[in-house]
Amino acid sequence: MITPRTPAEIKPDPLLLDAQAFAREALVEEVGSEFVGEYQGSAMDADRIATHLFVCLNPAYLGWNWAVVLVRASRAKVATVNDVVLMPGEQALTAPAWVPWAERIQAGDLGVGDILPTPADDKRLVAGLTGEDDLEGVASLAPLTPGQWELGLGRVRVLSPIGRDEAALRWHAGDTGPQTAMARNAAHECSTCGFLVTLGGPVGQAFGICANELGAADGRVVSLDFGCGAHSEILVEPPIEIEAIALPDEAGDLGHS
Repeated sequence: MITPRTPAEIKPDPLLLDAQAFAREALVEEVGSEFVGEYQGSAMDADRIATHLFVCLNPAYLGWNWAVVLVRASRAKVATVNDVVLMPGEQALTAPAWVPWAERIQAGDLGVGDILPTPADDKRLVAGLTGEDDLEGVASLAPLTPGQWELGLGRVRVLSPIGRDEAALRWHAGDTGPQTAMARNAAHECSTCGFLVTLGGPVGQAFGICANELGAADGRVVSLDFGCGAHSEILVEPPIEIEAIALPDEAGDLGHS
């Protein structure tokens, strides 16, 4: 393996490093004099390869520099222009570091018609029993199968303990969890609400589905210690009936006195 040399380890080439005027001429010919600013200096990139920097005055590239790369063939006495490119300076506006699409996507990004492939080794999923044929002999194998084994019943993969735990943590910390303002100001929890649709399995020990059309989370997974003001046991108290009392007709009584 060849270790790249630092600029200090590269032998200086006076012919290339002193060719500032030649580099500027080549740059002006390439981009026009109105976009070429002050000279910023030069540096060796490799043996017989040097770069000269000039400030870029193009208003679309503020903070950038023109880089003119000069080269010299072995034993040659003249420099040759190898490339003219833009390079960002310390104050240049540059694009953020590229991140793969699979790592950029966030919850809510999936739109109509979009396809989101699931990796074959997705840690959130594990293989499941997929059909009736797979069920034969399961009872006899029970002591040998993992304790968290789940029947797929047509699904090639099912939720793994990791996927389940990640979902539980996400839901518990979400807007139907116990730390929301709605839950903190509720008089009762979902665990005692008649509108709660219970779930089976480990998830059902901490979550259910709200079935109250007027509730804060109708049709959504809610933490059992979530709550809102539409709890089933918040009852409307019947109005207090006051017995009517006949009052004397004072005007009539005075007429008879």
